[in-house]
Amino acid sequence: MNEIVKFIKLNSKIFRNTQMYLDKVLKKYELSSGNFRYLFIIEVNEGISQNRLSREIGNDKAMSARTITKLVKAGFVKKVEDQNDARACNLYLTDKGRDVIPKLHNEIAAFEQVITGDLTEIEKVQVMHSLNRIYQNTQSVVEQGELKIEK
Repeated sequence: MNEIVKFIKLNSKIFRNTQMYLDKVLKKYELSSGNFRYLFIIEVNEGISQNRLSREIGNDKAMSARTITKLVKAGFVKKVEDQNDARACNLYLTDKGRDVIPKLHNEIAAFEQVITGDLTEIEKVQVMHSLNRIYQNTQSVVEQGELKIEK
């Protein structure tokens, strides 16, 4: 099998395993692997606009709007109309959101320890460095809409 096909298949399996584990663990907090990341971004960017949050997450605006609506209904996030633009909303954590954040960090840290526990610190840094480079390369392809191959 071609190496890139193996890479894509392995990457997909890792992603799916991670989603299944996180969905199981986060269920007790009324969260899922698809929406907890929103809370982490709001945590460090209180007052972030819904559009900027959507860009940070990498989801389209409609998907982000649905997710944010769920987080608001669950009581984790509140939307406040932007004083400079009535069409925009800024997002803030509620007390419930702030209370759950440390628990989420602990859950993620425990998972990280299990999945990388047998790697050295150097290996962890190398893997993250390589994955960041691969991500940047894929992102540039997506933004360009096509491959630009130099001959």
